[in-house]
Amino acid sequence: MPAPAANASPDTYLAGRRSQVEQALRDALPGPDGAPALLRQAVEYSVMAGGKRIRPILALAACDAVHGDSRRILPLVVSLELIHTYSLIHDDLPAMDNDDLRRGRPTSHRVFGEDVAILTGDVLQALAFDVLATPRPGVDVPAELRLAAVAELATASGADGLVGGQLLDLRTELLPARTASDDAGRAAALATLEGIHSRKTGALIRAAVRIGGILGGADAPQLAALTRYGSSVGLAFQIADDLLDVHATPQEMGKATHKDDAQRKWAYPAVLGTDASHRIAEQWVHDALDAIAHFDDAADPLRALARYILDRRS
Repeated sequence: MPAPAANASPDTYLAGRRSQVEQALRDALPGPDGAPALLRQAVEYSVMAGGKRIRPILALAACDAVHGDSRRILPLVVSLELIHTYSLIHDDLPAMDNDDLRRGRPTSHRVFGEDVAILTGDVLQALAFDVLATPRPGVDVPAELRLAAVAELATASGADGLVGGQLLDLRTELLPARTASDDAGRAAALATLEGIHSRKTGALIRAAVRIGGILGGADAPQLAALTRYGSSVGLAFQIADDLLDVHATPQEMGKATHKDDAQRKWAYPAVLGTDASHRIAEQWVHDALDAIAHFDDAADPLRALARYILDRRS
């Protein structure tokens, strides 16, 4: 399937890229001889449950923005979705966020049990690095670029990335009070929020953009611009997610809503209010667009994705 045109509407672009990612994900999953049947069933249940596939799509768009060949890197960037899905399975566990629904269906541990759900997440984490690191026929990407992508994904997934951010999100007793009435207190609260979510959500989104640029052959100035774009988009994405938890319905989200405030989590609307949260998200989107302002029309999908992240309804 050819890549959607750079000037396609956001919906058309996303639908075309999502279809490509879905097929590449299917190709990456373990075959009949690759895992016990129950584990394969649990892996497919979670990975193929739908979703926006934003992270691999951002990687493909970043590759195109630096005039790389996104068709060549498609089998590699599904690693981002595998890590993301593993994190969702583990986040949903009773010991974490204790959720019953994900993408409109019962969560993995509700269907297969906690033991199998944990192992399914473990498998997906390992598979993500296997996808990036193992040479395969038809994936003509130099080893040094794949190695750089492995390092990016490992850093984003680890102690100062996704895992560290999840710990801070869960263990709020390690953090200061959520609300404050004075300017200094609000500034400290905002810094705390950004510290949590630049790790929990932002690190993998930033890595997606950087990996797309690296695999596409970005030079140092291009990669610096993509890094700033990815950091800004990552925070805008989290703020939009927090706002959807307040305003969207469970049917729109495919999961329970209004949980952040009930659990006194460090979410942007609970700390800053919805209006201020939306203004900050707009500022981050503006910063993302400014970061790639000097890129040519090949970066138009990245621009459209930044706006979509703020305006999405699920």
